[in-house]
Amino acid sequence: MNPFSVDKYVHSYLDRRMKYLIDEWNLARKDDMGDFSRRIHHVEKDLEPMKDYEKTASVKLTRLEERFRKLKEARR
Repeated sequence: MNPFSVDKYVHSYLDRRMKYLIDEWNLARKDDMGDFSRRIHHVEKDLEPMKDYEKTASVKLTRLEERFRKLKEARR
């Protein structure tokens, strides 16, 4: 098999399968990156309430653990 035909075969294969390769490997295309900074900004904005929730949940969990510890000690 001549090297040019192998090269042609590989290029042809990639051309036919490119969409599937992009999807399978979760690759980004140039068009996907166009509004990337805007999308990141929205994600960061959505994370702010989660940070507050995490702090509140941590405080509540600490209080619950303390109550549990006291109840456990009272049972002894």
